[in-house]
Amino acid sequence: MTNAEIAAALDELGVLYQLDGAVKYRALAYGTAAKAIRESPVSVADLAAAGRATEVPGVGKTLAEKIDALLETGEIPAAVKLKAKFPPTLVEVTRVPGVGPKTARRLFDELGVTNLEDLKAAAEGKRIRALKGLGPKAEENVLAGLERLGDPSESSGRVLLSMARPIAEELARTLREHPAADRVEVAGSVRRWAETCKDIDLIATAEEPTALAEHFVASPLIAAAGTPGPNGVRAQTHNGISVDLRIVAPDAFGNLLQHFTGSQAHNVQLREQAVGRGLSVSEHGITEVESGEVERCADEAAVYERLGYAYIVPELREGRGELKAAREEGLPKLVALEDIRGDLHSHTTLSDGRNTLEEMAAAGHDRGYAYMAITDHSASHGFGDHVTTERLWERIAEVEAWNEGSDGDFRLLAGSEINIGLDGALDYPDEAVEALNWVVASVHTSFAISEKEMTARVLAAIENPLVDCIGHLTGRLIGRREPYGIDIEAVAEAAARTGTMLEINGNPNRRDLSEHHARLAAQAGATIVLNTDAHGVDTLNNMAYAVATARRAWLSADQVANTKSWQDFGKLRKR
Repeated sequence: MTNAEIAAALDELGVLYQLDGAVKYRALAYGTAAKAIRESPVSVADLAAAGRATEVPGVGKTLAEKIDALLETGEIPAAVKLKAKFPPTLVEVTRVPGVGPKTARRLFDELGVTNLEDLKAAAEGKRIRALKGLGPKAEENVLAGLERLGDPSESSGRVLLSMARPIAEELARTLREHPAADRVEVAGSVRRWAETCKDIDLIATAEEPTALAEHFVASPLIAAAGTPGPNGVRAQTHNGISVDLRIVAPDAFGNLLQHFTGSQAHNVQLREQAVGRGLSVSEHGITEVESGEVERCADEAAVYERLGYAYIVPELREGRGELKAAREEGLPKLVALEDIRGDLHSHTTLSDGRNTLEEMAAAGHDRGYAYMAITDHSASHGFGDHVTTERLWERIAEVEAWNEGSDGDFRLLAGSEINIGLDGALDYPDEAVEALNWVVASVHTSFAISEKEMTARVLAAIENPLVDCIGHLTGRLIGRREPYGIDIEAVAEAAARTGTMLEINGNPNRRDLSEHHARLAAQAGATIVLNTDAHGVDTLNNMAYAVATARRAWLSADQVANTKSWQDFGKLRKR
């Protein structure tokens, strides 16, 4: 049984538990485990057979037993029992974007919706708006979700970069270890740090190409492969990602790497402009059309130099004006990971984080940061018992005590990620908010309002003199939840005018602001800050995705607030 099949069974069980009214966190545990299994680069069935399924993050003893039963019988007993209580097609209803198990159960109980056809009829018949808490906008969202569900582009097989990149890097490392390997590089959308990837491309040179390809398919990350040969091999990982290994002569390595790094739009423009100069460009080399002479390049810089361009970093190769800039020496010096001096969005066990304040602070210090903000969620995001106003005051005191005991080269900030209410108001009284060192305001509730209402809601928060930054502006979850409607230009203008910073959220599921919106906001004069939204010490590494998004938005270090010292950072703040 493949990882995808095991994950699908656990996902289904989690949904069935939610339909049955189980405690939310119990049901979510199955979804978390399913995600880890789906993304596991090794066979979970093999791990289970060896009694090692609990090595997968999120899989405990109980889940491991369910996986064993699934592998042995093809079913999970708990799922069989729950399926007897609900129509099997109701699970499909929960997969419509914007519906989910809780709403699906209400639609089942109150409108008799059992399948996708029933759901469409209820929305078109304007019956959903009769349910408490729903309305015309909910019906629009349901119909739009049904349309997306049937759109082939919605199931294009693309995966998040965070799923593909570690595998690509590990496979490249495996190749480099072989004595026959010379040069090995990751190419494609992984190398460009795109948000999602369809597959993994690896480019290599080798003294014994077939031996290198044979070594590659023997990797435990590879589930299936074609026949290794001197030109490489195509394979597939255990989590279903296709991998192409291409092996080329050293003198054409640059041509092949440039071509397979892409993007398609960049390469098309490159070829079209080369034609005007009497040249033909391909992965095999640069051909002078009149003479037929072919020039091969051992590195990419030589490819761009031969065509009359400065070297273009992979993140910019999207056909968005980079060729013109490279010809006219107008390429920006992009922000880099080592430029970042602090992280201003992180969570602890006070809300939904996995590590304590002390553990998160120590990790920030160890990364060499000069400052870091602890920004646990506010009450209306579902943590009312944990983050009361009284508890917020205690947290402020805890941060002050931590700073008093530190060595002085690292500053911890008492902050909060405060939900923006429908009227733009914040959760806490002004006195408490004013006492914080840093305030991130974000929308976490009531997404299904009009673009005009959402824009007014966020603009009200931007005008608040106590709000430092707007977090994950459009609320999107890549591949799972569409961004809500909001006037980005109006928000960027207001942010620039008031000095409110706009966040690029490094969570690889979000990367919000997107590269397009970040470039627009920076051009409007808004100050950009790169954050991780870390919910644990491990996800402080998400800064790499925030930086990548900023680079793809053409941003330099000067345009990013947290590349500066705390003293200089403070000069950019509106309070």
